[in-house]
Amino acid sequence: MLEIFAPIVIGLVYVLLNSLIPDRHRQRFNAVMVGGAGAAYLSGGALGPWELVFCAVLTYVAFRGLDSWTFIGIGWLLHTAWDVVHHLKGQPILPFAHGSSFGCAICDPVIAIWCFGGGRSVRPRRRVDAAPPGVPG
Repeated sequence: MLEIFAPIVIGLVYVLLNSLIPDRHRQRFNAVMVGGAGAAYLSGGALGPWELVFCAVLTYVAFRGLDSWTFIGIGWLLHTAWDVVHHLKGQPILPFAHGSSFGCAICDPVIAIWCFGGGRSVRPRRRVDAAPPGVPG
């Protein structure tokens, strides 16, 4: 149960922490993150030259993500598929943690859903009143 619950929590914490990033920088930061995710499996080389192809594809998707939250979400879903392949092949993203690719495959869609929603802050907005307290509006 922890193998499923923990990655969901990690995805939610990622979303919460991203809410601390100002709106004007949040999308660019996430495009960089999804681009980096494309290179996460390069050192393992479990899929040979396909690792390079995947990295190139996710680099393109990340570039498009600079202007589109949808592309960032697509990038996280592509990474989810790559996680599943590596999990089934027995080549986890973290060599010392056998279930790490499985966990990543659960975490990434949580982030993707948030991205498809526009990557909005989940922090409550502060209410701005028309008049300061004590002054009739």
